Amino acid sequence: MTHRPATFAALLGLTRAASAIGDFWIQDDFCARVKGASDDHPVTYEDPATKEQTTHGTADGRKACLTHCLTYTATQAIVAGVGARVLGIRVHPAAAAAALALSFGTHYAADRRVPGDGLLEKIATKTGKGGFYQLASHGMNGAFQLDSAWHHGWETVAALIATTKATTKATTR
Repeated sequence: MTHRPATFAALLGLTRAASAIGDFWIQDDFCARVKGASDDHPVTYEDPATKEQTTHGTADGRKACLTHCLTYTATQAIVAGVGARVLGIRVHPAAAAAALALSFGTHYAADRRVPGDGLLEKIATKTGKGGFYQLASHGMNGAFQLDSAWHHGWETVAALIATTKATTKATTR
């Protein structure tokens, strides 16, 4: 069982890197801007190439968030899968699926930032962090920081889940 801490650390590192790639390189501008749209708080999106403006409500916000979370989770699956293979880690398929499902669900819950109704904003307000959540000055963005901390925490839980029944080449000999 001495491989479990190293396996956990490797899987956490892989999923953390994949998370940043999925959030900042894979997510397109449309999803990033529209994923929090609702009928009560519509988002006007301007296409960077055509300069055409379109307005989006709840259905488009949900679809944009879903699209982002699917590409984000796929990025984690690919990076963690390839990385685990290179490192000689065999992740149990059910544990991998559970970890990715947790990552997908918690990511969607956090990123569907409908103003006044988003999960992170509600949690921040109830825990006395509402002012920090609203902070967007002095080079700081509280909502972004709380979002990142939320994702890091759940990625840690997901890595623990993925480590369940994992083996390494060294332990299977």
